[in-house]
Amino acid sequence: MIASYNTHVGDVLLLVVANDEGKKVTFERKENIARVYQEDTGETVGWNIFEAKSLLKSLTELSKNGEVKLSADDVEKLNTALEKSGFADKLTYDAQPKFVVAEIVEMVEHPDSDHLHICQVNVGLEENVQIVCGAPNASLGLKTVAALPGSMMPDGALIFPGELRGVPSFGMLCSARELELPNAPQVRGIMELSDDLTAGLAFEPTTMWHN
Repeated sequence: MIASYNTHVGDVLLLVVANDEGKKVTFERKENIARVYQEDTGETVGWNIFEAKSLLKSLTELSKNGEVKLSADDVEKLNTALEKSGFADKLTYDAQPKFVVAEIVEMVEHPDSDHLHICQVNVGLEENVQIVCGAPNASLGLKTVAALPGSMMPDGALIFPGELRGVPSFGMLCSARELELPNAPQVRGIMELSDDLTAGLAFEPTTMWHN
């Protein structure tokens, strides 16, 4: 679940719980909560929580719009609000870090591209994940940063499982520029982290990356 706060349309907490896949969506509103869902399937893809600061006190400390990290207690309060408004859906708290240290453990060339690589990546989960990457510096054994599904990039882009030229990709490997880090090199290429870092650790730019 991706959460962001937006004052441009009022005191609203926006929750994305699934990829709408570019399909037409509509909504139903009950009291101060609107469920956003795909028209053809009825699948819930998001929620708009109006007058959000009155519901979650943690939001009162926000100084700008953008992504917010919800605690387990926040999610519990939101589920209570959904139930009171007459919705049967339940939100799931996800403690998994979304930007993590990643290690490329296998890499082959994409069969339908002259620059893409199909990487098997250790991100600290039970099994390695497959990420398609076009960075010229991608290499076997490289420690870098992966944005996992359910993450929001600094430019607002949402990361979901997808495909690149027909090959499944579970997230993306990131450059310092894409993460908008201070003094990020303005060149193509994913981040190169210390070999000493353990795959799966939450990425902390102040201690794990220096330029």
